Amino acid sequence: MKRFYKETAVEAGEGGWRVLLDGKPMRTPAKSVLSVPTRSLAEAIACEWDGVPDKTEINPGFLPLTRLAATGLDRVATRREQVIADTAKYAGSDLLCYRATAPDSLVKLQHDAWQPLLDWAAERYGARLVVVEGIAYVDQPHEAKARLREAVEAYTDLALSALYNLTHTAGSLLIALAVAEKRVSAEEAFSAAQVDELYQVARWGDDPLALKHREGVRKDIEAGARFLALLEKARLR
Repeated sequence: MKRFYKETAVEAGEGGWRVLLDGKPMRTPAKSVLSVPTRSLAEAIACEWDGVPDKTEINPGFLPLTRLAATGLDRVATRREQVIADTAKYAGSDLLCYRATAPDSLVKLQHDAWQPLLDWAAERYGARLVVVEGIAYVDQPHEAKARLREAVEAYTDLALSALYNLTHTAGSLLIALAVAEKRVSAEEAFSAAQVDELYQVARWGDDPLALKHREGVRKDIEAGARFLALLEKARLR
């Protein structure tokens, strides 16, 4: 649909801040009022809608914060346990645990980018994951997976929306948690998630399709990091 409103605003409401389009509360696809805990996040969402040009179609791809908020309200709130499970399962096959055997330059890049995050997770959550060479599946320790699931469970519904998206985009629960806890920036998270791809680009050059995909990954990670930062209180405990 095309832009149908002239003005955007925010107002305090029951349980949070609402986004207004021409004075009326915005609603999610499931028809719930879009209400978020902080004014800063509500204003950022309103800014997304304010930036839609007049008489043009509303493209959800340009409304990443809105999509994360709506997903948290419509889907996570009603399927919380499933979203937790879908996010936590990445601990069993985390990108950071599967290393190249050659060339030495790639081996070093992976170690330098990934090992600090594995060490951080071991210290922060008591979750030490096993690292292997190659792509053969390794069964991670049950205790480590349980600890990381507990870490996921600690997040609010809205934060889980961003955490799941970050995990899926990066292929790594550890990268997503590191973003959520401000252990790494969005740019650092992108670089860690794209080590292999960026290495190939440096050696062989780029192509339009790969570049488009990579920019999509960058934007998704940036949106998730910004959403969590604007949410302020992302954890239940």
